[in-house]
Amino acid sequence: MSVEQDVDVDPRPSGWHALQIVALPVDTNQHGLIHGGWLAGHMDMAGNMACTRETQGKVATVAIENIAFLSPIQVGQTVGCFTRILGIGRSSIRIEVDAWVRNLDKDAAWVKVAEGLFVFVAIDDNGRTRAIARS
Repeated sequence: MSVEQDVDVDPRPSGWHALQIVALPVDTNQHGLIHGGWLAGHMDMAGNMACTRETQGKVATVAIENIAFLSPIQVGQTVGCFTRILGIGRSSIRIEVDAWVRNLDKDAAWVKVAEGLFVFVAIDDNGRTRAIARS
């Protein structure tokens, strides 16, 4: 049996569960599906939360290298964003953020709907780049 390369071998969320929200009717486009921009904003917030936690201070988004939208999101689904730090430089962090959805049923499975790569930079209270302290 061969496994297609674009299919996750173990299709479950992994990493830090940084954010969870329910998709509401106000977040839809003219087709009744959740806006990609709405999801991108929540993925950015999840990345920000994870990087703030890692650097123990303020961070700002420097780049969104890419976001791949894999499947539409329906109103009423729970959206969870999971993060994994990929690398830490002197002042920047590269992070992967995956978005998964599930229905509110007790035994509902998570389904991946998007994945993205983000870059954040640590900043001080004046908005200037700062070094990330190493533990």
